[in-house]
Amino acid sequence: MRFPADATNRARELKLVSFDVDGVLTDGQLYYTDDGHEIKAFNVQDGAAIKLLLDHGIEVAILTGRSSPMVARRAQELGITHLHQGLAEKRPALAKLVSELALVPGEVCHVGDDLADLELFADVGLAISVPNGHPVAQRRAHFVTRTAGGAGVAREVAELVLRAKAVWPYDV
Repeated sequence: MRFPADATNRARELKLVSFDVDGVLTDGQLYYTDDGHEIKAFNVQDGAAIKLLLDHGIEVAILTGRSSPMVARRAQELGITHLHQGLAEKRPALAKLVSELALVPGEVCHVGDDLADLELFADVGLAISVPNGHPVAQRRAHFVTRTAGGAGVAREVAELVLRAKAVWPYDV
């Protein structure tokens, strides 16, 4: 897959990729059972891609406004240690994480789809949205994935980052 030069140049410096959940790692739909439990579907290719980022020394974080035991379980399964749920505002959580990891904005990417992600887009070196995201998020992003939320966005982002760093292990 070929990526725009600007996105590739920005991705080359990344040390942290943070993801929103609903609308990015899921399709954004909320499913409830009759007994009130919430159900989310995660893409298997995203899981493999997140592990690939981690294997190549790229930190991965989840920053989400909602709280869900399923998100905690998925993060644990994938080895994501930077999990921040129930955030009224995402900016303080990302700023604290960036400080703890001793990073600068150009080393950080955030992948989001909605208005709550805009504040992060202004603070990172690479802002990524999705084609089913809010139009304002798409306009403010440096790059919009070809893949819709819930359909392999993290896989596309991982390929962008690892190709930019010349460590993508597969010829496609």
